Amino acid sequence: MSEEQAQQLLYQMQMLEAYVGDLVQRESTLVSILREAISAIVSIKSLKDNTGSDTLIPLGMGTFVKSQISSNEKIVLNIGAGVAVEKNPDSAINFLESRIKEIEVALQEAAAKKQDAAKRLEQGKQEINRLAQLPPPNK
Repeated sequence: MSEEQAQQLLYQMQMLEAYVGDLVQRESTLVSILREAISAIVSIKSLKDNTGSDTLIPLGMGTFVKSQISSNEKIVLNIGAGVAVEKNPDSAINFLESRIKEIEVALQEAAAKKQDAAKRLEQGKQEINRLAQLPPPNK
């Protein structure tokens, strides 16, 4: 293997490492979104049983204001692209559950891609180790 080929292999290894890092970050983001969706479902179910309950509304930077929930008939959902819609609690839960299924599929795909990239990375490392053990070519 020429020096140019070895350099190319090292470059590919660096790209794979960056790709694996991106996939790990993507998985982490998806897990956070999944937790948030599950928490929202739990909260909506809790609201269905309690009208007139007290709550804290976040204002930002860890600041909250006390408030009372006067109605639990409509839930406002952000459906993407800056669009929000009102839904009844059961429809909101159904929407969130469908989103959870989409997130779970995306998580499985990211995990499969990460596993494939890690396998290719390991193969590249083995190839580099094999090359490092070869005696230098005679000129």
